[in-house]
Amino acid sequence: MKPLAGLFLALACVLGIAATGSVFELAYGDPDLGVTTTRLILGACLPGTLVALVLAIRINRPA
Repeated sequence: MKPLAGLFLALACVLGIAATGSVFELAYGDPDLGVTTTRLILGACLPGTLVALVLAIRINRPA
């Protein structure tokens, strides 16, 4: 695996974990950071996860 692909894969993992945590915070009560902030985090993490994952796959693709 190329190092840059690994970096993007790690970023996708972290963003995916943040998105999952935001979903649970919103679904099960009053979020610690507030509803607006948690929604913003979720809104940024969902597309960020997909973009980082696609970039990691494309960077690591053989020539």
